[in-house]
Amino acid sequence: MPADAAGNLSPRGTDVISTRLAAYLANRGIHYGWVVAGTTFLAMLATSGAMGAPGVMIAPLQHEFGWQNADISSAMAVRLLLFGLMGPFAAALMNRFGIKRVVTVALLLIAGGILGSFVMTQLWQLVLFWGVVIGIGTGMTALVLGATVATRWFSKRRGLVVGLMTASNATGQLVFLPLLAELTTRFGWRTALFVVAIMLLAAMSLVLLLIRDRPSDVGLAPFGDDGPAWAPEAAPVHGLRTLLISPIAALRESARSRTFWILFGTFFVCGLSTNGLIQTHWITLCGDFGVAPVGAAGMLAVIGVFDFIGTILSGWLSDRFDNRWLLFWYYGLRGLSLLYLPFTDFSLYGLSLFLMFYGLDWVATVPPTVRLAADRFGTERANLTFGWIFAGHQLGAATAAFGAGAIRTLTGTYLPSLYVAGAFCLLAALLAISIGRRRSGSEAILAQAS
Repeated sequence: MPADAAGNLSPRGTDVISTRLAAYLANRGIHYGWVVAGTTFLAMLATSGAMGAPGVMIAPLQHEFGWQNADISSAMAVRLLLFGLMGPFAAALMNRFGIKRVVTVALLLIAGGILGSFVMTQLWQLVLFWGVVIGIGTGMTALVLGATVATRWFSKRRGLVVGLMTASNATGQLVFLPLLAELTTRFGWRTALFVVAIMLLAAMSLVLLLIRDRPSDVGLAPFGDDGPAWAPEAAPVHGLRTLLISPIAALRESARSRTFWILFGTFFVCGLSTNGLIQTHWITLCGDFGVAPVGAAGMLAVIGVFDFIGTILSGWLSDRFDNRWLLFWYYGLRGLSLLYLPFTDFSLYGLSLFLMFYGLDWVATVPPTVRLAADRFGTERANLTFGWIFAGHQLGAATAAFGAGAIRTLTGTYLPSLYVAGAFCLLAALLAISIGRRRSGSEAILAQAS
């Protein structure tokens, strides 16, 4: 935002609306950070429709094009992989160009990838549109976006805000599935995706009107900060080379820490046991036991409802309790629920228990992981560091998306994948409590340097 001759900030374009709204809310004791958080929540909710859509696309694509489950899963694995690997670079882009610009470009990319898939006829086109284009776009609006908003705009209630952001991204992927499954059944998968594209463009309009990059852009300090009400911040000037190098430098420095690798490894397991396995393959898995696609999508929506409750509760708990022990319980209970699933015979009673316990724990791991990253590596470096940790999450998701599809093609069942994921969750629980209570020397230096 430019300054006039007197040094006062003079907003331009859509920034006028957010500046005036921030002043109006401040006079009534409401911090504008909540508007930014709410708008980000809606943007991530819209992108979650694109993330959840492959769950209802596998069977229709098999039927229309004759592609095998493993072939389609490979494209989805590319999407999940790029979704994660874009995280640290998305953080660097947000630091350089601002949240608003990055999110706007991301939403346009996702909508473009969806519309491009309407005319695809070859498998490589599926990989291009859904693997590469949508993978990059969703990666720019992944959990790193929520972590960036929370750390910039909130000094207090940060865990709660991360919980809300995470819930919008994860729950939306599940809650949208019944709608997408119904539209796919009645009108075809292209109609379902067109609805997602419309939601993305609507979310982009809100982002342009209401999102601001930092509290200082509207003359505020972060929520809960007792410091000065306004401190102007000059936008850093970085070239393309710096944008590419800064995430690598953050990885190199963070990699000196044992805590980083534990968080990276446990988040790998998180992705392995959620997005890549259940979200991607649940409808096909249920089909093996005679459950119709719309019914299976409804079950995912139930998981989404419990996830919304569990993730927000996890954010509240992460502000008050030892985050290491929270991760221990989250991963342990998730592992037990996955090991229990094959013994339910997919009966109503057995599935109800699974949906409740697994849903409460779907991505409850995110708030304590973000808080541990911010505590160990400093708030300014947290989004870059968490970006790499989140890359581990999506490496796990891509592994499960491809691996479970390949196992299903080779053996005719998904059950071995459930056992493997459950066992890895129990291992992650033990790793989480091995994180030291105090910072190591290298971590303290990293935090101070940031």
